[in-house]
Amino acid sequence: MSQSPQDLLQQLRIERADRDLPAPRRRWPWLVAALIVLVALVAGALGWRAARAPQVQVATVQAPASAAGSGSVLQATGYVTARREATVSAQITGRLTEVHVEEGEHVQAGQLLARLDDSQAKAQLALARANEAAARAALGQYQANATLARITLRRARTLVDKGLASRQSLDQAVASAASAEAALADAREQIAVAVAQRQVAEVNYDYTFVRAPFAGVITDKAAQVGEIVSPLSAGGGFTRTGVATIVDMNSLEVDVDVNESYIHRVHAGQPAEAVLDAYPDWRIPARVIAIVPTADKAKATVKVRVALLQKSPRILPDMGVRVNFLERAAVPSTAPEGVLVSAAALVDSAAGKAVWRVRDTRVERVPVRVLASFGDLRQVGGALRAGESVVIRPGANLRAGMTVRVARAAQE
Repeated sequence: MSQSPQDLLQQLRIERADRDLPAPRRRWPWLVAALIVLVALVAGALGWRAARAPQVQVATVQAPASAAGSGSVLQATGYVTARREATVSAQITGRLTEVHVEEGEHVQAGQLLARLDDSQAKAQLALARANEAAARAALGQYQANATLARITLRRARTLVDKGLASRQSLDQAVASAASAEAALADAREQIAVAVAQRQVAEVNYDYTFVRAPFAGVITDKAAQVGEIVSPLSAGGGFTRTGVATIVDMNSLEVDVDVNESYIHRVHAGQPAEAVLDAYPDWRIPARVIAIVPTADKAKATVKVRVALLQKSPRILPDMGVRVNFLERAAVPSTAPEGVLVSAAALVDSAAGKAVWRVRDTRVERVPVRVLASFGDLRQVGGALRAGESVVIRPGANLRAGMTVRVARAAQE
């Protein structure tokens, strides 16, 4: 008897109670254990390799010293000063309407810094120009009158000579001509006066513009728009006497106070060296300009002016400075060629001299050439740099790329 498909599927079904499958095995503990063993083996191999690495002594490559200085005969302290410094103000009293500069801004000679209220000055200039134009216009009338008077005088003389006119008419013609000439001369003088008045008005108008007297840097902005400025000091405190302060940075020099007991060691033109307190490692070449011929009895010092032969934006007014007065001009220091290594670091080869340089516990061979000898040191040229380490008394077993154990030389 044949079975239906449903019966066949029912026979193939496995009941939950009849299942007897083993639980899945957990493999991660074995993986962790294997990883620990592998790490231990690698560490042991590295330790064994390090134990077998040869130990070497190294010395530091040194930079050769520069040439000796020129000898200081005296030291003195002072401050940086500016020979050209000006607080710019208006030449007339007025209210500020414009200010075009800020602190730290570079300005050129003649550059506009500020403007004052120019309404009154502008009106006076317009009036002066109008008076000049009127005077020039009146001149034409006086010239015509003078010409007519001269013609009348010639006609009167002709009539008197012919007996056709009286002597009195000639006298009147002479007086009229002289009066016309005087009026013409006066008109010309009035024009000159009008021109002068116009020029004065132009000057007064120009005074409303505050300009830079020389090129420099704005170090102080003393007034703002709306304030009253005046060239005269005001006791009330509401009037400014200056608009801005300009310093010519190219005029910076040093003023130092030298004890009068040692002033004989300083003379004009003497070379010197300036060291700013802000940059103690920077030596600026300098020269004595002059010794001010007066002494400060309170401090027992004499002022000495010193010129800075090197200009830099780092040099600022009122900075503290120390000046070394030298016997002779300091020679500019130049870095000597090569570096200094221990003579024991050099090895001979068919290609010439070489040293073993150590980098990250590995050695590499660096060819060098000997430039000079200084006792146990050799000045060499090549790819070495100051501060690097080289092997001293290297063994014959060293190979490029070999790992070594580093020990600092005792002589260091």
